[in-house]
Amino acid sequence: MADGQYLMGIDFGTGGVRVGLFDPEGTPKVFYGEEFDTDFPRSGWAEQDPDQWWSSFVRAVRGALDKSGVAAGDIAGVATDFTSCTVLAVDEDGRHLRPALLWMDVRASDQARRLAETADPALKYNGYGSVSAEWMPSKSLWLKENERENYDAARYICEGQDWITHKLTGEWVTSINNASIRWYYDRNAGGWPESLYEAVGIGDVLEKFPGPVLDMGTVVGGLRSEVASELGLKEGTPVAVGGVDAFVGALGLGVTEPGKMALITGSSHVMIGQSAEPIYGRGFFGAYTDAQVPGQYTVEGGQVSTGSIVAWFKNRYAMQAAEQAKERGVDPYEILNEMAKDIPIGSDGLIVIDYFQGNRTPYTDPLARGMMWGLSLSHTEAHLFRAIIEGICYGTEHILRTMRGHDFEPRLNVVAGGPTKSDLWMQMHADVSNVPIQKTAVGESPVLGAAMLAAVGAGVYEDVREASENMVHAEDTIEPNAEAHEAYKFYVDRYIDTYPQMRDLMHETVSHVASEGRAPV
Repeated sequence: MADGQYLMGIDFGTGGVRVGLFDPEGTPKVFYGEEFDTDFPRSGWAEQDPDQWWSSFVRAVRGALDKSGVAAGDIAGVATDFTSCTVLAVDEDGRHLRPALLWMDVRASDQARRLAETADPALKYNGYGSVSAEWMPSKSLWLKENERENYDAARYICEGQDWITHKLTGEWVTSINNASIRWYYDRNAGGWPESLYEAVGIGDVLEKFPGPVLDMGTVVGGLRSEVASELGLKEGTPVAVGGVDAFVGALGLGVTEPGKMALITGSSHVMIGQSAEPIYGRGFFGAYTDAQVPGQYTVEGGQVSTGSIVAWFKNRYAMQAAEQAKERGVDPYEILNEMAKDIPIGSDGLIVIDYFQGNRTPYTDPLARGMMWGLSLSHTEAHLFRAIIEGICYGTEHILRTMRGHDFEPRLNVVAGGPTKSDLWMQMHADVSNVPIQKTAVGESPVLGAAMLAAVGAGVYEDVREASENMVHAEDTIEPNAEAHEAYKFYVDRYIDTYPQMRDLMHETVSHVASEGRAPV
């Protein structure tokens, strides 16, 4: 790679697309983003227009080039990531037959239930438990049963990732990252689990999936002439296979070795770790074969509501913090963190269950709901704020305990996202789980991860591990406090004990509210 050349990473998130240019050492030159819309035709449905993806993408690429002053010929390689389970039905020419079913679309809940009832061995990837209505088989079955005309007319049933790759190169391929984590593809078991798909009557969809299945970072082809002209890039620029946004973000945090885990924070928490051995069990997803790095296995967990609960409390109930923040001209979060640091471990007996929008792992329970218990008249705004953060950390530790029970022991959690700005929160994560927390120089890890895949595709680095060694740079490591960890154990145990005792009451109440004609909040 010649001096002065750059790698282009492209991150398609839920609300927009973000383009970043990086040098081979992982130093960002520019970031540029454009938004797109989501439609919600019915409760539980969520759709997007692929044409809007593309127009936003074109503006973002051109905006990044204009803002940076980098010439088209200086882009050595391109790769993308995309939201997972954002499903398209397209014809032979790649034209979509209907809007895309966005990842959060859960209309296929009945189809997911029937998939789970097959008890097929492939369901090891979701811990032999509930199947998500978000995942590819569920949505494919819904299309066949409810929009048969579109299903039959579709040459390809694919992810947004596959469609974008086709638009760029003219080739139809699938990333092993998408195929393994959400389609049940297992290279060790021969590939597609035909018995699972046949059991629910969609064996034919396997012929509609794009192929071949390629490892991330593999070159698909060069930019097509007309697309290069539209984007302002050079014809033939290598395009590498990408993957799912959060998983590519894990690469951007340097999670390419067994024992490392990405803790991607924000409105929710996503946990993605690497294992040297295949492990399966209830309470987590995976271990997916070759999903991130060939020869390794990827485990996954997640909390539905984390940063969103903190924002809910700050916006609706933190009146004292809001007043002080206004007086001092600072963010209310700064005041809340200052107030909470003096509250003792365990928040004087106040425990928060973070299932405000259900539980992803370890229970996969959409009817679970949040709780606060142990309240007394002595509890203050600071107690509530600290207890919320502690409850989120307890939820993370619960998932880690579940994984440890199946011989996965994280040695290091590498973090990204808005909550990393809170030293209190990050120290708490380290203390509760007794695992060091590491921050990296580039916070926008999905964009960097995509650039790393572009670097592999361009031949700058041999594989993602070499790209990680050269492009991801640790900035700070927070070590756990052993004394604090011991003190937190009691409260983590009480947190874990709560849900089994409250589960039936939660379900009965949610069902009652729904029967009254009001959607549960």
